[in-house]
Amino acid sequence: MGGAAAAVALLAATRRHPTAAPLVFLLPRGARAGLHEAAAPAAEEEKGRTRSRRKRSSSCRLLGPDIPDAWDPPPRSAARPPPPSGAGVDYESTATIIDGKSVAEDIRFQIAEEVRQMKNAVGHVPGLAVVLVGDRRDSESYVRYKIKGCEEVGIKSLLAELPGNCTEDVVVDSVSRFNEDPSVHGILVQLPLPQHMDEERILSAISLEKDVDGFHPLNVGNLALRSRKPLFVPCAAKACLELLLQSGIELMGKHVTVIGRSKVVGLPTSLLLQRHHATVSIIHAFTTNPEEITRQSDIVISAAGVANLVRGSWLKKGAVVIDVGTNPIEDPTSDYGYRLTGDVCFEEAVKVASAITPVPGGVGPVTIAMLLASTLDSAKLAYGLATEPHEL
Repeated sequence: MGGAAAAVALLAATRRHPTAAPLVFLLPRGARAGLHEAAAPAAEEEKGRTRSRRKRSSSCRLLGPDIPDAWDPPPRSAARPPPPSGAGVDYESTATIIDGKSVAEDIRFQIAEEVRQMKNAVGHVPGLAVVLVGDRRDSESYVRYKIKGCEEVGIKSLLAELPGNCTEDVVVDSVSRFNEDPSVHGILVQLPLPQHMDEERILSAISLEKDVDGFHPLNVGNLALRSRKPLFVPCAAKACLELLLQSGIELMGKHVTVIGRSKVVGLPTSLLLQRHHATVSIIHAFTTNPEEITRQSDIVISAAGVANLVRGSWLKKGAVVIDVGTNPIEDPTSDYGYRLTGDVCFEEAVKVASAITPVPGGVGPVTIAMLLASTLDSAKLAYGLATEPHEL
């Protein structure tokens, strides 16, 4: 049998038995050429059918549209105002309150002891530098708490306050000066930045070894790869996991819904949960059935930045709720003219959940404690007191 004839015979056999396709590599070169010639008409016919069905996706389409992930407020007619604080709540049969203040206090106590030991050993203490751009009230509040946290544990703090209309280069220059300062072991740029600034450029300017907020692309990339260890993990994500683990809540195999997918909280939290072998659903502003998905979850972590978004009807009985939201609400009775409330309607959720974090006093204090711990770890690495940061 000639090469072309053998090729045709093999082609026919392959069509009848697709698993025989690898046998083509057993044919001599001449027969393989014949096979290509025999298969060409069928291939062209199939190519024509495929071309009529679809076109090659552009790179923009593959990466998805660049649309702001903004949560639309519900229509006024559909919006439900939160009930008055404590109204109708039977606290004898409500959820366990996960006390973030207590957890954070224990962590700070340990950090303060290690800072004293470091000062005795090398004559230096860790240093944390904060870059604050603009005059957002919530950002100013967060920075105050972080500086106060440093003072409580003996960490040196430095603050660069920049006007909201400054240029990106001014912010990058400020970061660069802290990069070069050997007494600074952690640098964070308080987010969000003004809209005219390129957040990625500014965060990437932070030295990897001082990126205690964990937003450097290499830290985020290593967090996404289970075989790798990032130098630092974003502090709010660490705080969520710390509260769950400290509360003895099982993560492996559990269904966890994370509401919000920001790089500050939602994304790193979902990656960290997957490293703990949880089954993770992500809810974002374009999810069509958020309430239904959330109601199936054993654990709900909300970081959408929308006050009272998650109602009691979103939760299944006995779910664990971690509320990362810290939304400023006007309050003339407060010293600062506003108060913070969470993403979860606490008065409703407390009747359904088995455990819940309050706002304030839940995730916030532990997030700051995680920041202080990361700064300490960075200083240990710099002074040769540790070979790698703490295990996840």
